[in-house]
Amino acid sequence: MKNEKNTAYCSRLRPTLVFFSAQKLLFRASLLFLSVILTPASQVKAATARPLRVAYLSTSGTMAPLWMAKETGALIKEGVDVEVLSMTASAALPALIAGELDAVEMSAAPVLTASLRGHDVVFVAGLLNTMIWNFYARPEIQTSEQLKGKVIGTDRPATPIAYGTLVALKKLGLSPKDVQLFPIGSSAQVVAALHAGQVAGGIAGPPASFQLDRGGFRSMVSLLDVPYQNVGIVIKRSRFDELKGGLVPLLRALRAGIERYYKDKSFTVKVFVKYTRENDPEVLDKTYEFYGKAGFRRDLMISEPGVQGILNFLQETIPEAKNAKPSQFYDDRLVRQIDSGRQP
Repeated sequence: MKNEKNTAYCSRLRPTLVFFSAQKLLFRASLLFLSVILTPASQVKAATARPLRVAYLSTSGTMAPLWMAKETGALIKEGVDVEVLSMTASAALPALIAGELDAVEMSAAPVLTASLRGHDVVFVAGLLNTMIWNFYARPEIQTSEQLKGKVIGTDRPATPIAYGTLVALKKLGLSPKDVQLFPIGSSAQVVAALHAGQVAGGIAGPPASFQLDRGGFRSMVSLLDVPYQNVGIVIKRSRFDELKGGLVPLLRALRAGIERYYKDKSFTVKVFVKYTRENDPEVLDKTYEFYGKAGFRRDLMISEPGVQGILNFLQETIPEAKNAKPSQFYDDRLVRQIDSGRQP
């Protein structure tokens, strides 16, 4: 009998419990709704927006514009939240294509190669539009004629080092058939091979070129006057509209960083110390002067002759390069927008 009474009591109580549970859920939902509508829009945006993820690829001074934009506070001043990442060249482009990065500061040869092979990567700004290499030979070699038949260190086909090596040979009055091209890897590996006596010559840029000068290696020719789309900002073309709101202030900050580079040597050298981890005062001074001469682009424009030169080089390995036009590989609308003073 007692169990029957308990059962009857619970049956009468259950609707009441359900009613109060529903009221409790409704109350919580109301609080959540009020918290959302009363939160300032700026806070909601800050809570949901993710930083612009931008990568640089090496400790070379070519990457200085992005470093300067960050260290001068220009990114903060422009109101853009940027996560600056250091990545290897081999990892950055696939990460960009996969959408894991929003932009990369990098040189043109791999970008053009990827684009010609069907990936929608594109430059939106140019930062350095010249080659930065010198061609060095062993101390005992004094003329280009003495390089004939010798082993020349280079990188695999369609890479910047391979392109620079061919340009250097041409300036020296030589063709690839006059020498033995040995693809050993990056500029650092070419320099190591020079020191080890494994190759007779190869190209190098700062700071390795300064070390070769100290070691008595002979600089045969400079490529600083050769138009070349070196470093620029690259994105996925399909994300242009999505990213432009963050890219415009990023580009403004890069321009401000370049301006500070030329106006404040002592500050710039400190930035070099932080990112390159170089502490030799002479090397730091030479690095600063070299890139000042090379000329970071205040106008952020792409070099069409520089892009065309790379396309000519790529024709041997990528047939599609023969009919390609430089304008296919860059979109300068954001730079022009900044110059006109319009908002994104």
